[in-house]
Amino acid sequence: MIYFTSGFLVAFCATLLILRISFRHGNLLADYDLSGPQKFHSRVVPRVGGLGVMAAILGGVMLAQTKGTSQAQLLWLLVLSATPCFITGIAEDLTKKVSPRKRLIATAISAALAAWLLDAVIRRTDIPGVDQLIGWYPFAMALTLFVVTGVSNAVNIIDGFNGLASMCVLMMMLALAYVAFQVGDGFVFAAALITAGAIFGFFVWNFPAGLIFLGDGGAYLLGFLLAELSILMLHRNSGISPLFPLLLCAYPIFETIFTIYRRKVVRGVATAEPDGIHLHTLIHRRLIRWTLAGAGGNRRLTRRNSMTSPYLWLLCLSSVIPSLLWWDDSAMLSGFLLLFVVSYVWLYSRIVRFKTPKWLIFRRTN
Repeated sequence: MIYFTSGFLVAFCATLLILRISFRHGNLLADYDLSGPQKFHSRVVPRVGGLGVMAAILGGVMLAQTKGTSQAQLLWLLVLSATPCFITGIAEDLTKKVSPRKRLIATAISAALAAWLLDAVIRRTDIPGVDQLIGWYPFAMALTLFVVTGVSNAVNIIDGFNGLASMCVLMMMLALAYVAFQVGDGFVFAAALITAGAIFGFFVWNFPAGLIFLGDGGAYLLGFLLAELSILMLHRNSGISPLFPLLLCAYPIFETIFTIYRRKVVRGVATAEPDGIHLHTLIHRRLIRWTLAGAGGNRRLTRRNSMTSPYLWLLCLSSVIPSLLWWDDSAMLSGFLLLFVVSYVWLYSRIVRFKTPKWLIFRRTN
């Protein structure tokens, strides 16, 4: 628990420092753009929470170094690999001038570094046909780059409301730590606990008050670490089913796949075109019944923002829990993965057609 605690304390203090700096120099760190289909905050807020998360991860790695643990060198290589995608994300948070394409390229470079430095390459999938192709290294490498950039972008996509992406990734990191402990993988265990502590230290400032946002730097960093630790877990432990990380990350992954289908096939627009009909935005608009007019409107808007996230936490838990219970059973994981996909599509179709199940609707009583 020392890794989790150290990550939490450093992230908590570093994020507080960022908030104080932002209060005095808001023109440097704050997000003044309050318009757009994916903007749901009512005041200027710093969106560089990823700086506090990275500071905490570095603190955890330095702790491992001072303790002389065998995992320290691998942890440094993991952080080094994450640097390109993190720096590019932070640059976008500060300048608003880094395109999604450049961010994805930087993430692919980070994935290539991890493949070179840590041998983090997908070697098995339990998918018929794919495992035969994966024996050819160029195909395995291409699949790895695709998966890592996809998961990183997926975490960025669900980063729309206070506490949404951070809590979902926190749950996934704790699940990775649990399974790593079960199979005796000290490196993944330490890395996952450090990251989980860093996320929690940021989370207390982000939810429910929304004092700071994760930003692209934080979202891409967490998505990258989530993908890489999942790949390394499979590469280092043959007893874990390849479907374990797929079910574990089912919510952000399927949200991304469904978004691509919805934009490209249904609407015929570019896949990078932002819109306001993600599942989390639909829940925000059609399930949470807070009245925003009148006195205290900004406070109510923030409260409505935060009340959206628990719905998606429960959806995320519906895949995290079975992945924890059956991490070595591909048949069970496949069944729950199918159940998750069907449930997601059913829920989305009901909400988008104004047929939301009544038991999901939150109503004020005063």
